[in-house]
Amino acid sequence: MEQKTLLIECPDSKGLIAQITNICYKHQLNITRNTEYVDPDSGRFYMRTQLEGIFNDHTLLLDLDRALPRGSERQLVGTAKKRVVILVTKEAHCLGDILMKVFDGSLELDIAAVIGNHPNLQALTEKFELPYHFIDHQGVSRVEHEQLILTQVAQYQPDYLVLAKFMRVLSPDFVARYPQRIINIHHSFLPAFIGAHPYRQAFNRGVKIIGATAHFVTDSLDEGPIIKQMVSNVDHTYSAKDMAKAGRDVEKNVLTKALELVVEDRVFVHGNKTVIL
Repeated sequence: MEQKTLLIECPDSKGLIAQITNICYKHQLNITRNTEYVDPDSGRFYMRTQLEGIFNDHTLLLDLDRALPRGSERQLVGTAKKRVVILVTKEAHCLGDILMKVFDGSLELDIAAVIGNHPNLQALTEKFELPYHFIDHQGVSRVEHEQLILTQVAQYQPDYLVLAKFMRVLSPDFVARYPQRIINIHHSFLPAFIGAHPYRQAFNRGVKIIGATAHFVTDSLDEGPIIKQMVSNVDHTYSAKDMAKAGRDVEKNVLTKALELVVEDRVFVHGNKTVIL
């Protein structure tokens, strides 16, 4: 028995769930789990259906195309692990958490390689027998540096790029190569404190919570569709340095939770928002 997940996004209309499940029944596929949602503002219908059986992908999708309304998107995905390349700078906590969770099997990812603009995390990466590519940003232009990274990334053909505290702003040309496929962790509860030094901004504002946000990268800095957010309580006794220290645990937890959602095909992106099923 094969296992696959059917993902559908389309304009809402009456009887959609019945139509879709009847088609699955016609193909003698067993539904092991099903989740759906209708966005009341956009009128969009979202459905994630886990199936098992003997699949003929072509005829199944053809039958769905005949039944679904215009403007529909559907996808049938298998159980193969998503392949990622991780980009880093100097901080180890997010990368280390991903490496450990992949190592112990709690995060189902295929890490193809790690690329850093500093050599600091090479030893950590190689402890897990993964390739590390140090691509120095010094002495070259931003365009040249990004091209070197893109050339290296292309060799691995990843499904996603993960920015695990990669402290460089990517150009629109770079982002356009991997639309909705670059995942970033921002050390702030967005939309508050966008850009650099968010903990200093939070300290100056006297906040009582700090947070972190995992999101897809777009051309607008730290404004892409949000995948996952978490917060931690702080108070007036915390310095900016204390906040940054406390925030590291939040950052790594948010990033790995977001990756779990993405690799399990639970994230639908519509405009600048996400629906998580």
